[in-house]
Amino acid sequence: ALIGVQPQTPSFEEKTKLVELIEFFSAAYGEKVDAMEFLKDVQLEEKANSYVENLSGGQRQRFSIAAALVHGPKVFFLDEPTTGLDPQARRNLWGLVKEVRERGVTVILTTHYMDEAELLCDRIAVMDNGKIIALDTPKNLIKALLKRGFQKEQIVEQANLEDVFIDLTGKDLRD
Repeated sequence: ALIGVQPQTPSFEEKTKLVELIEFFSAAYGEKVDAMEFLKDVQLEEKANSYVENLSGGQRQRFSIAAALVHGPKVFFLDEPTTGLDPQARRNLWGLVKEVRERGVTVILTTHYMDEAELLCDRIAVMDNGKIIALDTPKNLIKALLKRGFQKEQIVEQANLEDVFIDLTGKDLRD
């Protein structure tokens, strides 16, 4: 299979065990996988016989990633995977995304967290009102901002992607 998708708010049968869901998803793709191995990859092997309804937000996100990768996709879409997660769960998920990339899977990530984009992405597309207004590497986006004379207020600190995003899209709140 070519594509895997992990939605921002994954939905699973709440009264089904994790190991059973992994087996179900692999069978749906005609695959035979070791469900425990997939759960181990996302640090959920101890929860194999737990129900989805008993997982924390971070555990649900990690499980969702395992379920979306069960068929071995070449391209993996992640939609706001760390929204609502505590800092520890967020960083754990970052490590998981890096591991997926190291396996040669192309990861396409949507996020409002610029620190996350800067850490995880080779290329960034900054969007405003549904249009791409900048597309480059994190380093080049920051360089372009600095070349235009951007300076942070009275703080000796390097510009980052959040500065790029705010500069490109404006500071006003919108609907």
